Amino acid sequence: MLVAGGVAQAQTLSSVCDNSGFLAAQRAFENGGIKRDVPVHVCGKVIALSRRAKRTRSGWHGYFYMDVGNGVSIRIVSDLDEMNAPDWPWVTKGDNAEVVGRYYYDAPRRQGVDWTHHGTGRSWEVPGYVSINGMKYQ
Repeated sequence: MLVAGGVAQAQTLSSVCDNSGFLAAQRAFENGGIKRDVPVHVCGKVIALSRRAKRTRSGWHGYFYMDVGNGVSIRIVSDLDEMNAPDWPWVTKGDNAEVVGRYYYDAPRRQGVDWTHHGTGRSWEVPGYVSINGMKYQ
């Protein structure tokens, strides 16, 4: 992932899981070095999940937490209205997960990865996905 002047360059998103790049971006956010959301490609074990989907102003969402190493876990937000997936939850604790999406950092306790679906928009141009034990949901 290349971050120049706080703006992520989407075309440099790694085609393979890059947890070290994610951890570097997280540190940069915490230190005030990055101001805008960045594309990430992370993987790890599911350590917790919300069993019920939650309705927000942008639709139904499923949430889980994934261990990305170095004692760090991150919240993964899945827009269930946009994804081609079975009814929530389609993830369980202990599953292997791979996620491409938008890393946002609002505060130390308000951060996560969203835009984990195939769609793009004016505000986000990188299509995402969630792969659970090799089954890809977009």
